[in-house]
Amino acid sequence: MKQLKSLLIAAVLFAGVSQTAQAQAKVAHINVTELMTNMPDMKAANTQLEKITKGYDTDYNTMVDEYRKKAAQYQKEASTQTDAINATRSQEMDDMQKRIQDYQQNATKELQKKQEDIYKPILEKSRAAIQKVAKAKGYQYVLDASTGSGVLFAEGPDLLADVKKELGF
Repeated sequence: MKQLKSLLIAAVLFAGVSQTAQAQAKVAHINVTELMTNMPDMKAANTQLEKITKGYDTDYNTMVDEYRKKAAQYQKEASTQTDAINATRSQEMDDMQKRIQDYQQNATKELQKKQEDIYKPILEKSRAAIQKVAKAKGYQYVLDASTGSGVLFAEGPDLLADVKKELGF
């Protein structure tokens, strides 16, 4: 009877320990910002976005220069023109200023949209590689160890090198 009791206690303890071991999830971390910064695809995307930005900047600066030239000309000629002409010129300057502001707002929106479109496949590619490496190594959770991501202490396995290898760089 004593042996049966001991055996039963041992079985219950063993079952409890195995349940605790199964309940603990395997966790790893990766600095996603560092991964993304080092990806060759991201470097090409940034170059592409810089070209687009320069195009918008060039157009914007051309519009501003034209506005300044007209403003200087109209101000210089204002004393020799009639009130009606000065009022028309003032309205023209207001319209130009509005077009410049509208262009700037639209360019910003378009640039953000292009950035999202360009970065989306790169983000998906990195996420897929992280998931593949995590599954292959048996991790249930992978935390982002980038600065400001909320991970305060990351001593566990770092998957950055493995994910870089998976992505081929």
